[in-house]
Amino acid sequence: MELAYVCEWEKRPKSTHCPSIPLVCSWSCRNLVAFTTDLKNDDDDKDVSHMIHIIDTEHPWDIYSINSGHTEVISCLEWDQSGSRLLSADGDGQIKCWSMSDHLVNSWESVLSSSLDGDPIVALSWLHNGVKLALHVEMSGSTNFGEKFSRVKFSPSLTLFGGKPMEGWLAVTVSGLVTVSLLKPGGALLTASESLCRLRGRVALADIAFTGGGNIVVAATDGSSSSPVQFYKVVVSVVSEKCRIDTELLPSLFLRCTTDPLRREKYPAVTHLKFLTRENSEQVLLCASNQSGSIVECWSLRKEGLPVNNIFQHRSPVVGEKQPTILKWRILTTTNDLERVSAVALPKLPISISNTDLKVASDTKFCPGLGLALAFHDGSIQILHRLSLHTMGVFYGSSTSSGQRPGDESAIKRQRTGGPALHFKALQFSWTSLALAGVDNHGKLHMLRVSPSMGQVLEMNTTLRHLLFLLEYCMVTGYDWWDVLLHVQPTMVHNLVEKLHEEYMRQNQALQQVLATRILAVKASLCKLSTATAARACDFHAKLLLIAISSTLKSLLRPHVLNTPDKSPGDRLTEICAKNTDTDIDKVMINLKTEEFVLDGPPLQSLQQLIQWVGDFVLYLLANLPNQGSMVRPGFGFMRDGASLGMLREMLVMIRIWGLLKPGCLPTFTATSDNQDSMQLLFRLLTKLWLCCKRLLIRGLDRSSVRGLDRSSVRARDDSPPQDPDESLIDECCLLPSQLLVPSMDWLPVNDGVIVKLQGKHPLRLQFGKASSLPGGGATTPLEVFTRSPGSQKMDNLRCVHMGVCPTEESKACTRCGCVTMLRSPNKTNAMKQWEQRWIKNCLCGGLWRRIPPTLT
Repeated sequence: MELAYVCEWEKRPKSTHCPSIPLVCSWSCRNLVAFTTDLKNDDDDKDVSHMIHIIDTEHPWDIYSINSGHTEVISCLEWDQSGSRLLSADGDGQIKCWSMSDHLVNSWESVLSSSLDGDPIVALSWLHNGVKLALHVEMSGSTNFGEKFSRVKFSPSLTLFGGKPMEGWLAVTVSGLVTVSLLKPGGALLTASESLCRLRGRVALADIAFTGGGNIVVAATDGSSSSPVQFYKVVVSVVSEKCRIDTELLPSLFLRCTTDPLRREKYPAVTHLKFLTRENSEQVLLCASNQSGSIVECWSLRKEGLPVNNIFQHRSPVVGEKQPTILKWRILTTTNDLERVSAVALPKLPISISNTDLKVASDTKFCPGLGLALAFHDGSIQILHRLSLHTMGVFYGSSTSSGQRPGDESAIKRQRTGGPALHFKALQFSWTSLALAGVDNHGKLHMLRVSPSMGQVLEMNTTLRHLLFLLEYCMVTGYDWWDVLLHVQPTMVHNLVEKLHEEYMRQNQALQQVLATRILAVKASLCKLSTATAARACDFHAKLLLIAISSTLKSLLRPHVLNTPDKSPGDRLTEICAKNTDTDIDKVMINLKTEEFVLDGPPLQSLQQLIQWVGDFVLYLLANLPNQGSMVRPGFGFMRDGASLGMLREMLVMIRIWGLLKPGCLPTFTATSDNQDSMQLLFRLLTKLWLCCKRLLIRGLDRSSVRGLDRSSVRARDDSPPQDPDESLIDECCLLPSQLLVPSMDWLPVNDGVIVKLQGKHPLRLQFGKASSLPGGGATTPLEVFTRSPGSQKMDNLRCVHMGVCPTEESKACTRCGCVTMLRSPNKTNAMKQWEQRWIKNCLCGGLWRRIPPTLT
């Protein structure tokens, strides 16, 4: 475990972040981290603002701070399952639901709220949506994603008509009330409250978990270690348009330390109460503390046989009669005396804990999801095994070396005597458990790497297999993979990309279509980590845009008659272009039903910038074919990608037909001859390059001597070792710049985020609100296409239009790939608005948008 970066506050002359206020932190599946501080004005001690801060981990300095409007200290923060909405609750019983404004990660607004005036909230959770996956380490070598990540039968907390899960949240108050707020389909809020039990008592700590049957379990304690920890079953239903809450008392437990004569009075207070996972209500973690130390206990709910009195044991047993059973809490394990615990973080990775999976994880040293983190008042962090509570890793604070081993007693003593003044008051694991976000008592944000093997030395193949397994998990679930990239070294990038592609090609055709764009985004993120593969990242982004434009243009096609056959016009176009290998574009057009391509003029004209990008891209690829040598340049990946080249051929045919109807929609080229047919020339050269890939594919199939291969097997050959194009084709491409003016493609810039700066072992020191505090990269990129001169034109990467040298329009950028586009649409036509609506929430790569000032565009 080692520190990746620290982000601290700028010193303010008249305000400070109160170090004595309890802090809360929460990490979403989209890699957004929210945490709280209380901002106090030095001129007036009573003037305290309860702030919520939201960052994306790739740009931690770009912080969005919200004056929450809460009147008391914020006690809970909770992200929803999609990572796009945030709940906050305070000590006055007020709950607010925050959502993105204009789908921007640095713009938030409160849209809904509920309140229990004067009753502080101690626990808060969204209702479960019924989606639960299990990650099987035992099956990590399987070729089927369905075996690695299985769907677990799990019921939502509440369902609408047809079984759709109903959204809402549940909270527990200090007076023993449970309150539920349900989001009705129309947007209205349905709220109800009920006592946890008949005899209401003070609840100092509580936590919420869910069962597979759709029930909710609440654990509660009054804060005294001598009092029982109570458990309640909560059932939520809607009856006659009103929310109904039913509660039932479950078996309770007493802490083990209170029954030990030597420790009965040593730890008087329960300071932390957590279910080990939100989908497992049968395992709970408890921490009892005093002023200087703590002890942690792990308990499990088990079904045990109920002993029968001797009077009834001698009677003849009834056929089919079973011994009566009872649920009882049993202690799993407990720690020795520890330093005082200041924060607890539990893993979110849903790893299966069956005996077989645990054994394979132990043998392969796969640790994500198996450890929980404890932060101590001396500034250190320990990661303990979630079942045995033995130490897996130790972090000794940012001011000392993090390389000592857990058994180094001298290092621990040095830390106790002269340890750092700072300690973590809030701690959260990422969604793959490979990173920890901690907020210290001065409001600084610390980001820590957590090794997949907890520092144990592994072979390179084993390390790659672990990272590949977690990348596949993110690809299947849609969760962000930023924390996995923290552990990828530049030398690993090529092998990871190749292995990820191999695993993807082994999936069935339906799953490949679902994951087609997501795997391109993962590959692009990986390739940006190494200067040797940065050009390939450009290719993957270009392919994402190519797929999007192709599907948009094909969606404009309509069948000529209503009783259409099974295939759509777009499918027929693909089939005919794949069979027809003629290099003359007009001869290919003859085989098409041109009436299906008849469109009105306005849609075609409004999409001209997308059509222009296709033409410029084809020209760039062909003109740079002779330059693709030992150094990999942008566009190299397309030279052997038959599927993408075929897609470009199809679009050139469509554009050719539309140009006959509306010449204004055609791409414009600057030719040296007035009678030069640019589209005909580009189609002929592109077809020759496509045929070269096709011959390579056929030869590969002939060598394999395999019959009956499906389409996925054939497509896998597209990434076989490259073959030099024909000499005649290269000669013609060499002449292309003398016939047409070759455009300079505006490739996506190298990401300005923090991930490419974290390749070294030294932590970065950043400052909130100051992007300039980020140090420069260690290695310079050798490719000219990535450089941006101050006077160069700025590009809208989604609309494919120039914005000028100094754009005045507000813009937004992708948090993942850096794609820039204007925030407000300049277009009035429906066709272009439909294109823009596709990317209103997410970028082409699936990343979130953040607002950027014009100077950074």
